[in-house]
Amino acid sequence: MPPAFIYGTAWKEQHTAGLVELALKQGFRGIDTANQRRHYFEAAAGEAIAREIAAGTVTREELFLQTKFTHRPGQDQRLPYDPRAPVSEQVRQSCASSFEHLHTDYLDSYLLHGPSQRPGLAEQDWEAWSAIEALHADGKVRAVGVSNVDYTQLELLLSRANVKPQFVQNRCFAVRGWDLQVRQVCQNHGITYQGFSLLTANQEIWHSRRVAEIGNVHNLSAAQIIFCLAMDLGILPLTGTSNASHMADDLVCKPGILTSAEVRELAPDVVE
Repeated sequence: MPPAFIYGTAWKEQHTAGLVELALKQGFRGIDTANQRRHYFEAAAGEAIAREIAAGTVTREELFLQTKFTHRPGQDQRLPYDPRAPVSEQVRQSCASSFEHLHTDYLDSYLLHGPSQRPGLAEQDWEAWSAIEALHADGKVRAVGVSNVDYTQLELLLSRANVKPQFVQNRCFAVRGWDLQVRQVCQNHGITYQGFSLLTANQEIWHSRRVAEIGNVHNLSAAQIIFCLAMDLGILPLTGTSNASHMADDLVCKPGILTSAEVRELAPDVVE
């Protein structure tokens, strides 16, 4: 089972290790990364995790480690696989590299880091998914999923996949009903929806007067209100904060703090 909150490591570069250590010390037990050096420093995250396990801060069994396979167009020149190899072999090479980076022999969740095209799914997406299913069958990854998908792509994947995705991870926009269409598909199929950029993608509502007022009622910050709302909507939130006090604040968030009227006000497109 994933934790109630996941710490995201994108765009941390040389600060990755220190921030992962800080997140673990603050109480995060879910770490999200990707074997995509362009936006992530997976090896640095893994070194930090290994140090905190050695220090007794956390055990591997307490952790939820999630990483991703990224197609060639999403990578820079620092590839975790042979670009000349078939996509299925690229997935195997990337996953093996992730095991080395993260100092583990299994992953709690392994995601396809976005389809290679939109709309629809290309043949290389199906080949990648089949390889991810094989890793799951071998017991090397305990759960599988996909990120950066629209609802039509998710429905298409569900129609043909032998192993259904257990997680979907998307950038979550309030103006789209907090990704309502994708979340509805997830709800219908028992998929856990992970939302990222909940604050940065929703600056207008995050900094709105109304969210501040609701925060005052509950003695919570505006950011905490957004995260509590997300949890009430069934979203497993990610945060990438670099601030220790904000990390602690995030972990206080839980569903059920907001009233049903407040949830309806902040998410009016949601049908109960």
